[in-house]
Amino acid sequence: MPQTMKLALLDDYQKVALRLADWDRLRKRCIEITVFNEPFASVDDAAQKLAPFEILGLLRERTAFPRALIEKLPNLKFMVLTGARAASLDDKAATERGIPISTTPGGGSNAPTAELGWALLMSCARDLAKAERLMRSGGWHDGIQQMNVLEGKRLGILGLGKLGSRVAGYAKAFGMDVVAWSQNLTAEKAGAIGVKYVSKDELLSTSDFISIHLALSDRTRGLIGAAELAKMKKTAILVNTSRGPIVDEAALIAALKNGTIAHAGLDVYDKEPLPAGHPLTKLENVTLVPHLGYVVEESYRFFYDGTIKDIEAWLDGKPINVLNPDALKK
Repeated sequence: MPQTMKLALLDDYQKVALRLADWDRLRKRCIEITVFNEPFASVDDAAQKLAPFEILGLLRERTAFPRALIEKLPNLKFMVLTGARAASLDDKAATERGIPISTTPGGGSNAPTAELGWALLMSCARDLAKAERLMRSGGWHDGIQQMNVLEGKRLGILGLGKLGSRVAGYAKAFGMDVVAWSQNLTAEKAGAIGVKYVSKDELLSTSDFISIHLALSDRTRGLIGAAELAKMKKTAILVNTSRGPIVDEAALIAALKNGTIAHAGLDVYDKEPLPAGHPLTKLENVTLVPHLGYVVEESYRFFYDGTIKDIEAWLDGKPINVLNPDALKK
């Protein structure tokens, strides 16, 4: 009789994992499935709760997996990461342990994240969050809202890849002037998308709206700090749907408090979930959403079906989509 193995599905905040894929395919192969709906309190908390499991299913970057955690999981044999990469996962530490990590690449359209970013930008432009709070408290008008019209304004895009290019298309449809910058972007690449390439300083100082679409890396961590925020217009609105640490959080809070910039729209944070009582939650000139960019049913179905396929392939001794192939040599 096949040996039973334990699979943990992590960070299912919405409690939907078990209904969005055919997990019986794994149960028939003696895989016992446990779902964790809440984030772990610490590395030690995660290590204690995950110690019995041979297989882990990670939902994007919700739980970070540094070396300190991986080394505290004695039974761990295989991991699946939804998506194609995660800066918060120490794949080198897993490789040293001989733990392969499979991914679920090609997760369908990037429209959900781009659309969420655009919705956030529009909400910030008209300060809809404040208007909604006012009406729920029995109010109607409280002076003139920020009322930024998009047409004719400049949108600066940091990162003109798949997501940034899609957002650029939205902006042009709204009659905006669109400029872009990133470390690898060229005038030719930007021009091919109908966007003007400018220097980072010009983008910061001339844009009415700035939207971030960069991957988190050593080069982009802290890319927007106090000095960069100080270069922006006092009327500027900054939107970040990429990764929290790209923007220096303390510097952003200070800039919002002292009016260095007008408003920020955030879907991502240094620590997620955002702790209760966090300083950002006390500011009126910031619109907050809880990392909703990829949180749509279509994406989840793809992620979880990909997780099952990766586990089946590993059980068959033919792992697929392996992020760290050197682990297979251990």
